[in-house]
Amino acid sequence: LVLILFHPALSIYVNTLSSSESLTISSNRTLVSPGGAFELGFFNPLGSSRWYLGIWYKKVSEKTYAWVANRDSPLSNSIGTLKISGNNIVLLGQSNNTVWSTNRTKGNARSPVIAELLPNGNFVMRYSNNRDSSGFLWQSFDFPTDTLLPEMKLGYDLKTGHEMFLASWKSSDDPSSGDTTYKLDIRRGLPEFTLKNGDIDIQRSGPWNGIEFRGIPEVQGLNYMVYNYTENSEEISYTFHMTNQSIYSRLTVSDYKLNRFTWIPPSRGWSMFWVLPTDVCDSLYLCGSYAYCDLNTSPNCNCIRGFVPKNQERWDLRDGSEGCVRMTRLNCSGDGFLRLNNMNLPDTNT
Repeated sequence: LVLILFHPALSIYVNTLSSSESLTISSNRTLVSPGGAFELGFFNPLGSSRWYLGIWYKKVSEKTYAWVANRDSPLSNSIGTLKISGNNIVLLGQSNNTVWSTNRTKGNARSPVIAELLPNGNFVMRYSNNRDSSGFLWQSFDFPTDTLLPEMKLGYDLKTGHEMFLASWKSSDDPSSGDTTYKLDIRRGLPEFTLKNGDIDIQRSGPWNGIEFRGIPEVQGLNYMVYNYTENSEEISYTFHMTNQSIYSRLTVSDYKLNRFTWIPPSRGWSMFWVLPTDVCDSLYLCGSYAYCDLNTSPNCNCIRGFVPKNQERWDLRDGSEGCVRMTRLNCSGDGFLRLNNMNLPDTNT
């Protein structure tokens, strides 16, 4: 007892919540994953009146949130309770109204249900006698917010049609869904990831080439990180794994950007490994039609030979999004086709 009182590091953390237990804002209780990497509890950004249930890194001095349950349904005051009700995890607010829930349909109660925070930061609900991941009744890794953790997936569950994607925080103190998203796009044939702001594409990853997505600046050959892309009849997904568990890495989407951050002890904070777009010319549609981007010119947008800016005024203000038009109009016939004389063309009738 004396050792525990004078050496808090020896205290035993709890990582499960049974159907007879609850977490409340007033109790200040949390769940801590085995190994102590992640912590689940309530928080209010910058002391605001809005309260959220979230998961954050416990060992990193800079408070970094990895997942938020009720990001679009905050508690309006400091009255909040997390508990298990039937076969669901529920978050109750004032007057016991349901603010957030795992929203599962009722199943057969084969054994008691518990909630558990796993070592990788995955918050799961399972039967108490079943630890197999395939038997999870629900898991937070299926519902990312703005951050992709190791072993969490981005993409599609083709069996259910469920999509897993990232969406930015609205602001640094507001975790509600922002406008910038990072999603797997399967509409254009070969799947590729797209960074978007609203309906506007910012950057595309290009398709998987068997080793990497060419448009993502991941570094191959790292001895502590492994990337994986899966495409079969059940899922299309991307994930990564850490072979050195003492190193933390995460993908986080923010306003107009996708960042990979890495934390290697004993450093005190995160290091930015890479960012997308990598530079101003990496953004899609920056220079519009018939134009190209060059980092070595000013402005960066340039018209191809024989073309001039469509809107010179905006072009001079470094806005080349309207692109370029022909310097000399083509002499076309009334039907809109260009007539070329003295040209030999192949016989298409054979």
